[in-house]
Amino acid sequence: MTGSATHSAIEAVWRIESAKVIAGLARRVRDVGLAEELAQDALLAALETWPRTGVPDNPGAWLMATAKNRALDHFRRDKLLERKHEELAGEMELEQEIAATDREAALIERMDDDIGDDLLRLVFVACHPVLSTEARTALTLRLLCGLTTDEIARAFLVPEPTIAQRIVRAKRTLAETRVPFEVPRKDELAARLASVLEVVYLVFNEGYSATAGEDWMRPALCEEALRLGRILAELVPKEPEVHGLVALMEIQASRAHARIGPSGEPILLLDQDRSRWDHLLVRRGLAALARAEQLGGGLGPYALQAAIAACHARSRTAEETDWTRIAALYDALAQIAPSPVVELNRAVAVAMAFGPAEGLALVDALASEPALKHYHLLPAVRGDLLVKLGRVDEARAEFERAASLTRNAREKKLLLDRASASHKIRVVK
Repeated sequence: MTGSATHSAIEAVWRIESAKVIAGLARRVRDVGLAEELAQDALLAALETWPRTGVPDNPGAWLMATAKNRALDHFRRDKLLERKHEELAGEMELEQEIAATDREAALIERMDDDIGDDLLRLVFVACHPVLSTEARTALTLRLLCGLTTDEIARAFLVPEPTIAQRIVRAKRTLAETRVPFEVPRKDELAARLASVLEVVYLVFNEGYSATAGEDWMRPALCEEALRLGRILAELVPKEPEVHGLVALMEIQASRAHARIGPSGEPILLLDQDRSRWDHLLVRRGLAALARAEQLGGGLGPYALQAAIAACHARSRTAEETDWTRIAALYDALAQIAPSPVVELNRAVAVAMAFGPAEGLALVDALASEPALKHYHLLPAVRGDLLVKLGRVDEARAEFERAASLTRNAREKKLLLDRASASHKIRVVK
């Protein structure tokens, strides 16, 4: 294998194995920041060794073994071994180990414990509510997806130093607040799981509809969010909302190739060539939705959104879409997760099911909503409904206002094109 091929292989291995290595180390050293440093040391060792020796048969085990050795070296070098034993001595298991053998041998044996649900612990630590949403997102992409600081910065169009500061501060906060490296107790699980799902959903949405920049989509972020969601579904298989979120992401991701034209221009849902949808992803999404429904307890916010996406996925053409059911699902979503954005989406569904005048009345009721004051989709939706009602001059003004509010270049051009098209409709009349 050539040097460049080996480096590519190492990058691929790191993306796959880094989260497991960091998770295993974090349980052992009780410090996420230190765990990542030790894992990075192991990565550097691989970059130095594997080009000469070749990629080992079990690269993940090699990285973990190397990182464990680095951990032991760290404790010895910094004279922290005694302190680590004092921290762990409260555990009966370790007390018995220490009684049976010398202290260092006990720590080495502890390092070889079975991994168990370390990865799930790391998920809950990286997405802990003590961190800001931005910090949780950056740390999750760093620790669980193996993305570099530069990759995260480019994905979110944020300066690299800003992302680096968020990650450093997040690790410091976790250490200072002594966030335990554990799966939350049952009474805390629902709230903590909601924090995790929120981060995964935010990552996916930023990839699916980029808030700023030249591209309408960033598929790499969608893929990372999907990977995280699938891992989470395996780790907590009895949580319906996890399957609901996976279902939503699978179905939404199935449209990726149809959402963008040859020149990168956006193609809206009703104009998409549905033969270009990825039907394997659709089937996976519908299966995940079925699992969420089978677990019972009523559909949560993510599962309801997945059910809405499923209505589109099951329709062979845009004309066959069951908008009445979609409107009813939005009614249910508004009951359990009320928000102005949900109400705006419900207005669109009502307009499609019962006519643009009905939808416009709901949209106009949201005009004074503070949360939507700078939300470009409010005037965009209003413009679309005004076109359907023949009020093209008003529609043009709404599309132009929407274009002024968006920070995404592709979306801005789409809205300005729609403003221009509405003007042509007026001239023809």
